[in-house]
Amino acid sequence: MKNSENLIFGIRAVLEALNAGAKISKVIVRQGLTGNLASELMGLLKHNNIPFQYLPNEAFTKYKDKNHQGVIAFTSPIEVYRVEDILPQLQEKTNSPFLLILDSITDVRNFGAIVRTAECAGVDAIIVPAKGAANIGGDAIKTSAGALYNIPICRVGSLKMLSYQLRDYGYRIVSASERGEKLLYEANLTGPIAIVMGAEDTGIHPEVLRQSHEIVRIPLKGKIESLNVSVATGIVLFEAVRQRTL
Repeated sequence: MKNSENLIFGIRAVLEALNAGAKISKVIVRQGLTGNLASELMGLLKHNNIPFQYLPNEAFTKYKDKNHQGVIAFTSPIEVYRVEDILPQLQEKTNSPFLLILDSITDVRNFGAIVRTAECAGVDAIIVPAKGAANIGGDAIKTSAGALYNIPICRVGSLKMLSYQLRDYGYRIVSASERGEKLLYEANLTGPIAIVMGAEDTGIHPEVLRQSHEIVRIPLKGKIESLNVSVATGIVLFEAVRQRTL
């Protein structure tokens, strides 16, 4: 169980924390919760792209000694940024921003390992969806070897809408998929770029693939047909590093 100092119990307490700008990684809500405060809470969660999950009453049994009122928020040890704030900053900072988008990567250890690799590769920011992303907590920080403190993490409501935003800012979107017709080493990974990596089981959402400028694959020579996503991400990112430092 999480330590109580990492949790905020009660609908009013969570609302106050949100309005005060607290760093919240996710919220669990009891199924069937209704009322004006519940509606206000859900509106704030959606507006701020904070992940939430409806759970049955049984899931709250271990918190029975807390006045949770059917709502528990998990605080985040790091600040999560709005992509609308990060993109203009990067445009002013560099001519060749380097982004990494993670689609539905929920395993905390994979996420932490990817963040560590991305920081070493000089990625400017990592973008994850509000739903279907790993929890950003102590385990993720430990696995990232502290890299989560050094690279901005952005959360968005829709990766499809993000694709439109990135196109408007002049980014080329390159998705890595075993279905890619072009080999990774044939792709142009220089200039403003956003690399998309998907979960090992579900891959990248079809809508995101359709918005990609290129879909590339890593050539595999063995009998196993896939790589661990953190390993695959490292291969793609450092091919980009190689091209961008020539």
